[in-house]
Amino acid sequence: MELNLAGKTALVAASSQGLGFAIAERLVREGANVMISGRDEEKLKNKIRELEEISQGRAAFYIADVTKAEDIQKLVSKTAERFGGIQLLVNNAGGPPAGSFEELTDKEWVHAFELNLLSYVRIIREALPYLKQQGGKIVNIASSSIKEPISGLILSNTFRTGIVGLSKTLASELAPYNILINTIAPGRIATDRVKHLDQIRADQQGIDIETVEANNKAGIPLKRYGTPEEFANVAAFLLSDANSYMTGSSFLVDGGMIKAI
Repeated sequence: MELNLAGKTALVAASSQGLGFAIAERLVREGANVMISGRDEEKLKNKIRELEEISQGRAAFYIADVTKAEDIQKLVSKTAERFGGIQLLVNNAGGPPAGSFEELTDKEWVHAFELNLLSYVRIIREALPYLKQQGGKIVNIASSSIKEPISGLILSNTFRTGIVGLSKTLASELAPYNILINTIAPGRIATDRVKHLDQIRADQQGIDIETVEANNKAGIPLKRYGTPEEFANVAAFLLSDANSYMTGSSFLVDGGMIKAI
């Protein structure tokens, strides 16, 4: 299958680690120009070094906090300036903290909104003039909580579903410009974020993290956590020319974990 990503420019938000970096790496391997971003300059420099052997100058980084409108504006403009445009956009952000409804404060709710929903709105808005020029693809990363709420993650459950509403609405609004937009929802993918959540569950239950992982795997038909590379494969397909008629949809990458239809 020809993905035809070579020569296209992708902006991948929050991509200094985990799923974001896995997608960036896959796109670079396919020949795309890729801008990665994050808040930690040292971490970004290390990741660019990892990409150097395969990127041949086609990867760059920009320090940006996606909760800040000014950072987003600069991130988008610097990407277009560096590579001459933007055809592919991957929206991503770190997960909000765990907690129950009664534990969480207004400050935590507002921060989660800015991080996990408003950042997507702002990045799309800033990138839209470039995407309109030739048509393009947008992939929004969410969570399996869009289909089945996750206990103890009410902030994620709330704002990740907002991403789905945003994507579904924009699918119609952006179709005249030949812009396709879809959402990918990871299940238990082996990232630092998932390990952190497993540790929280272990501490709450007074058991070791290995037991938590074993219990989680027992509920997954494939009996294992997914890899970031497997998740990135799905993103690469949705961003590629191979996807020409799928927009406004949400896709679970969860090994069959979610039972909802």
